[in-house]
Amino acid sequence: MSRKTFQRLSLDDRRRSLMEATLSCVARHGLHGASVRRITEEAGVTVGLVRHYFGSKDEMIRNAYAYLVGQLTAQASESANRGEGSPETQLSRFLRANMTMPNMAEETVSLWATFIGRVRHDPGFAEIHRDGYREFLSVLETLIEPVLIRHGCAHSIAICKNHAIALNGLVDGLWMEGALNSGLYARDILPDLVITSAERLLGLPAGVLADPQGALQQPLQRSKQLEQPEQKSKAS
Repeated sequence: MSRKTFQRLSLDDRRRSLMEATLSCVARHGLHGASVRRITEEAGVTVGLVRHYFGSKDEMIRNAYAYLVGQLTAQASESANRGEGSPETQLSRFLRANMTMPNMAEETVSLWATFIGRVRHDPGFAEIHRDGYREFLSVLETLIEPVLIRHGCAHSIAICKNHAIALNGLVDGLWMEGALNSGLYARDILPDLVITSAERLLGLPAGVLADPQGALQQPLQRSKQLEQPEQKSKAS
């Protein structure tokens, strides 16, 4: 399921309504209990529309999973790109968006867990999972690279990819445990926790993602410090 498919789904209101109804029914009744009749009643459409768009219930379920995965990445990406901001601001917004509503909704994580059980046994689900994972990593790599450059860190393609994989693992772990809301800690610590953990993982100075405005001055200060030895050597 490609990114173009996610875009088409988001542009077609009736198709989107069917998939959102599918997700609501799966959340309430499980995969087996989410019948075509229940889904179409939830969406307010005819059974014939399911056949028209998807051909079968199984294909509609796969498309609903693709829609869910695509929406999670899209919502976080929209937060990152909202308004102007430095590379640090954009990366910080993206990470925080995964630790706050709507991405952090318990129903969303529960749905993801329900669908993920199909990935090992259904090639269609496996393909959707791979495409969704690749897209999330691609967004992270794009956000990470300019931050590394600004702070004088190594930023090869391989390094950015490895950082993205590690950050994805961090985000997924906090996202799943946070949404389960076990009561072991307050969920409102997660946005700051993911930021400070990301700074350490990327090898960035403390505070550059937590305080992106302050981060604007740090690359300038570092470049001035690097210039000072050269200036002294010229003077000597």
